[in-house]
Amino acid sequence: MARSSTTGANSQIANGAAVNREDAKTLVMAAMGELVEDGQAEWSRTATGEIELRLMSGEVFVLGEMSVTRVA
Repeated sequence: MARSSTTGANSQIANGAAVNREDAKTLVMAAMGELVEDGQAEWSRTATGEIELRLMSGEVFVLGEMSVTRVA
């Protein structure tokens, strides 16, 4: 996944600007992609086709269409 700059978006959120659902999802995915690129996490597809994010600190998350669920 290509790295996306979230600096401008983060400053909009900090200033109280409204963020729609798709913008929020894009920001979350970009932040997770940065964790992967920085070597702090790995992600992969499960047998059921879901995306699993594993942080090097041990936490495991399943990324749903509109949710993130911690599983470990």
